[in-house]
Amino acid sequence: MPIEHASVRVVHKPWGVSDLQPWSSIDGTGDAVGELWFERADRTAPVPTLLLKLLFTSEPLSIQVHPDDTFARAMGMPNGKSEAWYILSASADARIGVGLTHRVTPQQLRASIRNGSIAELVHWRPVAKGDVIFVPAGTIHAIGAGIVLAEIQQHSDATFRLFDYGSQRELHEDNGVAVANPWPLRTPCHPTRLTEARTVLVASRHFVLERLDLSGGSSWAMLAEPETWFLVLDGHAALGLEAASIGQAIFVGGGRTSIEVGPNGLSALIAYPAAAPVATLLRRLDEPSTKPVPPAAPAVLQLTGLAEART
Repeated sequence: MPIEHASVRVVHKPWGVSDLQPWSSIDGTGDAVGELWFERADRTAPVPTLLLKLLFTSEPLSIQVHPDDTFARAMGMPNGKSEAWYILSASADARIGVGLTHRVTPQQLRASIRNGSIAELVHWRPVAKGDVIFVPAGTIHAIGAGIVLAEIQQHSDATFRLFDYGSQRELHEDNGVAVANPWPLRTPCHPTRLTEARTVLVASRHFVLERLDLSGGSSWAMLAEPETWFLVLDGHAALGLEAASIGQAIFVGGGRTSIEVGPNGLSALIAYPAAAPVATLLRRLDEPSTKPVPPAAPAVLQLTGLAEART
């Protein structure tokens, strides 16, 4: 059961930023950083099912769409790409585009790509810290400027650009029209609080994304899935022998591991491939029993399980 600090791949983008604090000490002054990819430290390990990223935007990204598994595999790709965003910070006027304002025909969508009016057809909405957006494959979407977000996605780079603000990069009109769902987004996120410690942000057929909020100085046991990604949002903790603080990610290869939380508490994202939240994922170890204890008996610790939830 490997527990390892994820390595970080730096991806430079013209729409990136120079200052990544507090999420990273990497300096993007000479070449703006748009993305940080968290990868297995073990380079000989199989490619994970999921990819965890941080994105930093100083300019709007292209309007694009990703294929589903069926279309991607027909093109020789291993799988399609559904993804979810968790907004870490956003400027006052930051916005994202997800889905369209109304249904259009494939012919109308093609025309809007050619004349650029797709930028007005996309449904734009403001975002703020803590917002969660699920982007299933086939959803036309875009990320605006002034945003830092964490993204969990199927491990794929299958992207079809539909609009790119006048740049000279290639657009993918035919494939984009073929895979797009040209209507408003039908699956908005409804985060579900499972316990005081666990909030399910997204539960899709490809992955579950949760936020953990653990009190300072607490001790936990985590029964991880074979591929589990852990990203610290605030505070610090030790997972097994690996310590992590804000902006750092840990990969857990399954099985039972301990979480020892620092004195200031911990907020983290955790993601794993599953169709529903795992009921036995997290158990607190240092919570006193609420049952009456005979005066002569020593104090005992009660290990409380979690009721299974479905979203």
